[in-house]
Amino acid sequence: MAIHKILTLGDPILREKSQPVRKITPNVWKLLDNLADTMYDAPGVGLAAPQIGVLKRVIVVDVGEGLTELINPEVIAASGKEVSAEGCLSVPGAQGEVPRAAAVTVRGLDRHGRVREIRAEGLYARALQHEIDHLDGILFIDKVVRWLENQPGER
Repeated sequence: MAIHKILTLGDPILREKSQPVRKITPNVWKLLDNLADTMYDAPGVGLAAPQIGVLKRVIVVDVGEGLTELINPEVIAASGKEVSAEGCLSVPGAQGEVPRAAAVTVRGLDRHGRVREIRAEGLYARALQHEIDHLDGILFIDKVVRWLENQPGER
């Protein structure tokens, strides 16, 4: 387990699409552990593998209800709409209002390869959507409808 440097706005890796994990190996377990350690150290409520320079479809989220680890996550259902403030560890100092689904169902694999379906609302739903966006090279700044704090340089 290790704490990694979090890539920031302007690093081209953040704009690349991540590759699916084909086989869960000890390296994937290590990646999950490193993501969690880095997220908690930051501190943040979520982190995606591309944010530490790994183009794999792996995320971790903890909004205060315990750690969620997901491999190859995808939103399979979404409902409602909420606009709320977001920030990002890869865009330090910036915060803006972002529209997202109010509730989502996300499907992915846990570290043991078991399928997990998570129904989430509120901050948990927002964090899952935010991290899954990272896997497709999408940053929250691409979806901001109103800036609340420092506006980042890249647009």
